[in-house]
Amino acid sequence: MTVLFDLLLKNGRVATPGGIAETDVAVKDGRIADLGDFAAESAKDVIDCKGLHVLPGAIDTQVHFREPGLTHKEDLSTGTLSAIAGGVTTVFEMPNTDPLTITADALRDKLERAKERAFCDYAFFAGGCAENAHIVGDLERMQGCCGVKIFMGSSTGSLLADKDEVILKILQNGYRRVALHAEDEERLKARKHIAEESHNVHDHPVWRDPECALLAVKRAVTLARQAGRRIHLLHVTSAGEMTYLKDHKDVATVETTPQHLTLFAPDCYDRLGTRAQMNPPIRTKDHQDALWRAVRTGVVDVLGSDHAPHTLEEKGKEYPASPSGMTGVQTMLPVMLTHVNAGRLSLERLVDLLAHGPQRIYQIARKGRIAAGWDADFCLIDLAREKAITNKWIKSKCGWTPFDGMTAKGWVQGTILRGLPVMWDDEILDSGIRPYPPGRPVSFMELLTDATIFHEELPHVPRMDCC
Repeated sequence: MTVLFDLLLKNGRVATPGGIAETDVAVKDGRIADLGDFAAESAKDVIDCKGLHVLPGAIDTQVHFREPGLTHKEDLSTGTLSAIAGGVTTVFEMPNTDPLTITADALRDKLERAKERAFCDYAFFAGGCAENAHIVGDLERMQGCCGVKIFMGSSTGSLLADKDEVILKILQNGYRRVALHAEDEERLKARKHIAEESHNVHDHPVWRDPECALLAVKRAVTLARQAGRRIHLLHVTSAGEMTYLKDHKDVATVETTPQHLTLFAPDCYDRLGTRAQMNPPIRTKDHQDALWRAVRTGVVDVLGSDHAPHTLEEKGKEYPASPSGMTGVQTMLPVMLTHVNAGRLSLERLVDLLAHGPQRIYQIARKGRIAAGWDADFCLIDLAREKAITNKWIKSKCGWTPFDGMTAKGWVQGTILRGLPVMWDDEILDSGIRPYPPGRPVSFMELLTDATIFHEELPHVPRMDCC
């Protein structure tokens, strides 16, 4: 029999665009060649997926991998290794590194650093700020750039665009969707004394309160309408934001995180202390309930891990000197599969949040679908498997997770990147294909590939190390 394919996935339940179906998936030259019923002899390699669900590889559109400048807590190699261990085949990395990713040279440097060191596919955000507002439209057209990220609020550092005129200038310069961290800087500064006087991490969501987030979200939507620009609100955490955003879906898409859907105050601060500290904060159960309503009713478009590692020594500092952020890229699927098994959302909805949704919002080329012609990125899921999430399992350089000790129901059995098995049963695989590791920059359907990128030297801006 003629060998037609490089790889066959047989006997699995496959998340196709038409729903979950029992079908084989055939792979050729890193792409999905066909779906159907194929003889095993028609492929070089066969993976028996009996008892497994075959999902598109997850796309995590919010990670902080800390390279360059902060590699003692994470780098592009360890961060992407953590991704594939958790079934994530594509990541979008954030710009608050040192130096900040606000120039064409800084973007090119990250792309060069990722070559033959990234275990999954990747793209990088350019940061938007006053110093580069006039060139962000050029930066977003560079190969390997997933778009522009704006920090509307922070507590430290200077990758910040908190003034309406600066935000508007950024939004008016370019055309792709802009991602925003929406917290109101003036309110943060006015209320910072709460944290400084209490030294108690339980006051983190009091300082960075829901009103702080809602004020910024309303400003962002108003400015987006004025500029005629689509925006994406990252890590939305409160009931008020979700109520407001459901009426503005024509201009704004919405992300929330597994952490905010799983942890809640005050319990998380009682148990984890400053390890539960992130921006925006983990809030009380009533806000978490509102996030789940937004997931069920479609207000939420995607999940992002906001993977933002710090060492345990750094996290152990007295609040508020302790930095905000926690790991998440490796635990995202096991945590959310546990919610699927508990009946909080369907597996099909999870696929939309972790694959179809990111592809739609950012117009990623050939990723996020199990369909002919698309990249052969898969995570193979055992929905019935129960296993404890532990710090020891975490591949991130910082070596810890806020979910340490949690028994997950639903586990990633294997990860396949462009037809190459890269993880199986928690073991990282070297397929023998070179170069290795095999990660590559992703492409975007709306990107002009022949763009000439304008480059201008900008004054140095100190890094932001707050999330």
